[in-house]
Amino acid sequence: MKINFLLNGKETEIEIEPDRRVIDLLREECGLTGSKECCGAGECGACTILVDGESRLSCLMLAAQLEGREVITIEGLAKDGCFHVVQQAFVDYGAVQCGFCTPGMILAAVDLLRRNPTPSREQIREGISGNICRCTGYQKIVDAVYFASLALQGVN
Repeated sequence: MKINFLLNGKETEIEIEPDRRVIDLLREECGLTGSKECCGAGECGACTILVDGESRLSCLMLAAQLEGREVITIEGLAKDGCFHVVQQAFVDYGAVQCGFCTPGMILAAVDLLRRNPTPSREQIREGISGNICRCTGYQKIVDAVYFASLALQGVN
């Protein structure tokens, strides 16, 4: 089947098997390897992408579900060669170690801040709770998201 969707700002038309998972489409057909498959069961969040601005687990979605939608992967988050505020905060506040969870964690945080631009630290913990990090622990990640929220509000 042929599907049409917006992928990181570009109109995309692709022939795909109806039962093909989005994670496989992105990594294998589109060459976008930032989204990772870890558990394959929607438990870890490493495969998180944004679909119409909302975080979704690409390992649980079929490619046919993308028809007519807008998809943003970690590769499409930066603009004009500059990191998104959340990406930069992860760098600035040391919220990255091995990096395996980082793309999904960042996209989950972007969605959280879209829904709640001024979250408390507890709301941040809850907002990223579907994403598992095995290296950093969560304090630096929570700090990064918190300071990204301040930056998006224009608070220094």
